[in-house]
Amino acid sequence: MDQQKIGRFLKELRKEKGITQEQFAEMMGVTNRSVSRWETGSNMPDLDLLLIIADYYKVELKEILDGERKKENMNKELEETVLQVADYSNQEKLRLTRRIHYIFIVGVAALLLYMVLEIKGLTESGIYEDIASFALGLVFGGLLVGVLYTSRYMAKIKAFKMRLLKRNL
Repeated sequence: MDQQKIGRFLKELRKEKGITQEQFAEMMGVTNRSVSRWETGSNMPDLDLLLIIADYYKVELKEILDGERKKENMNKELEETVLQVADYSNQEKLRLTRRIHYIFIVGVAALLLYMVLEIKGLTESGIYEDIASFALGLVFGGLLVGVLYTSRYMAKIKAFKMRLLKRNL
């Protein structure tokens, strides 16, 4: 798959419609910077968005992925498979977003607990000191995991983990 060729094809399709990057970006619900990156081949739209783009330009998804027009029609089974993959991808994104929300909710609750204990002056005595330490640990852990999940490092960690698991099998 040649991203630059795909980008040139997307640019050609947009120009055939006579619209600007800004107009197209607004229609697709993305930034014009994203459209620019697609057209230069430095980035690709998500799979579900590619389907919407193909529909908008009245071309087959295969034509976009090949970066050129084709005479033959795309196999409907392949299109269904692509739709299923896009749905799966969206479900994975939703699952990740939920995990992040739960982590931040626990972190905020722990922070509030610590703040209440600190305001009451109970962080220096007995069992409350242990509770306050635990709450601070939850806050720090939640922030650390949240940052990892929202950064590109999580994908690298997951890939590294998969390589280790395959090596040990």
